[in-house]
Amino acid sequence: MNIASFADLLQAARRQPDPQRLLFVFTQPELPPGHTLAEARRFKAGKGGVLTPKMVTDKAADELRDFAELAEESRRTGQDWKIVFVAGLGGREGTMPSSDDAQEPLKRMVASIQNGMVESYLAFDRKGNLVRFS
Repeated sequence: MNIASFADLLQAARRQPDPQRLLFVFTQPELPPGHTLAEARRFKAGKGGVLTPKMVTDKAADELRDFAELAEESRRTGQDWKIVFVAGLGGREGTMPSSDDAQEPLKRMVASIQNGMVESYLAFDRKGNLVRFS
């Protein structure tokens, strides 16, 4: 299935043979330590910077109705973010992975994002639009 929206992601996750837990890493663009004046100018113009993980969560695929629900829940934390990365964690033999099962994969996601390796995750902006990185 070609995933072009958050609704497509939820639908695909719910169609898997084993239950899926969705892993979310919310990020905010920031200037890297030791940035140059040129990098700061670009960043101020809305370009460049690094995506810094700010918070993580996990949800069973059937816990979310839509992106608006996820965005509202994140808003209540008070933590600002611009891009959320998503991955799936599949269950086994009909059993849903627990939140405890999700902790190590979430740590690996955070490390990957911090190292700029984001191509294996789906990404969405605050409006729920799919974001593609080149």
